[in-house]
Amino acid sequence: MPIPIIAQGLRDGVSSIPHAWTILRIAPWVLVLAALKYYFEGARNGSERMMRSKVIMVTGGTSGIGAEVVRELATRGAQVILLTRQPPADLFLSEYIDDLRTSTKNPLIYAEQVDLSSLHSIRTFATKWIDNIPPRRLDGIILAGGIAEPSAPRTLTIDGIDQEWQTNYLANFHLLSILSPALRAQPAHRDVRVIFATCSSYIGGNFSNLDSVARGKQKVISKRTKTSPALYAQPKGVYALSKLALTIFAHSFQRHLNSYERPDSLPPCTRVIVVDPGLTRTPGMRRWLTGGSLWGLVLYLITWPIWWLVFKSPTQGAQSILYAAMEQQYGRGGGGWLIKECREMDYARADVRNDEVGKKLWEFSGKMVEEAEKESAVMRALEKKEVKIEKQKVEDEKVKKETAEKKGKKTEGSRRSRKGQK
Repeated sequence: MPIPIIAQGLRDGVSSIPHAWTILRIAPWVLVLAALKYYFEGARNGSERMMRSKVIMVTGGTSGIGAEVVRELATRGAQVILLTRQPPADLFLSEYIDDLRTSTKNPLIYAEQVDLSSLHSIRTFATKWIDNIPPRRLDGIILAGGIAEPSAPRTLTIDGIDQEWQTNYLANFHLLSILSPALRAQPAHRDVRVIFATCSSYIGGNFSNLDSVARGKQKVISKRTKTSPALYAQPKGVYALSKLALTIFAHSFQRHLNSYERPDSLPPCTRVIVVDPGLTRTPGMRRWLTGGSLWGLVLYLITWPIWWLVFKSPTQGAQSILYAAMEQQYGRGGGGWLIKECREMDYARADVRNDEVGKKLWEFSGKMVEEAEKESAVMRALEKKEVKIEKQKVEDEKVKKETAEKKGKKTEGSRRSRKGQK
């Protein structure tokens, strides 16, 4: 078909072809747009490795980049354990897993309740996981869960900690601190990888905000109730700080794993990898761009063609994480690499690899978790006590009501009842 049209244009001129000049004027712009879209989508994961028999935990695996990572891992045969806020019995979650099993033809997809905004929930799951003899198989942990608060006032978690700080960093610190024995206990021949999802905002992280994060409880605007979280005034930059802390902790955790002397005297089998997926159109990014408001959503919809062009799709955003999880060369070596656009990059900040900074951050985080867990334990005990008191009140009222009803009835065999029978 194109050959006769070209022949006609050469023989009779371009004007003889209907709409030819219009197509020639539009075609260059279409090609430029296609080239820009291809460029902004980033690199593709070229690894063809199959993941059968691998057991991999994933946080944030029900939406955005994490959902695409889970889908690809399941397609390649991995056993995937989703760490989700909802319990496995949740209707939406159970249907989501059923659909995922059907589409990937992989029945080995499960869910465990792990709420990253609750340190108690993390400890409950992690201690249950490591309390097993022999140790359970674990080939990888992908930490893709995270949030970006759009504006102030900010929310506090149930533990009284900034939502961004806990979800993006402290929850991962707490989870891996407890699961580290399970990682160390894996056989030396096994290729175990722990993948941290970060972003370029870590470059702007400022540790001067660290103390204000710890003192967030002193600036509470409204207390937490059963229907709404606590709000407080918090300076900006917590998201960047959480990503910086996560990146530094990744290197500290690699040193922590390497310091363990295995009984078989073999080198450690776990490698830590930090991945920057790039700017991606995830639900979290959309919420941050809209500022969590209706007018922001309207503006986002108007400017959506720009975001479609510049930002990656969740599928493309997952490519670097999949590359880090599958590429064979990262199954050996010292770990601590930064992967971006499916290739190894250098860190933009020197303090990421600073042992002294990592040690101070580890001590600060451990103390913060310890204090928060103690306070949360006291709160849970008080709540249980309140529930018990309320339950006792209901039972007492029920007993009083039953006693009053019995007094109002005529007792069988009494003098008055016998007189009525005569």
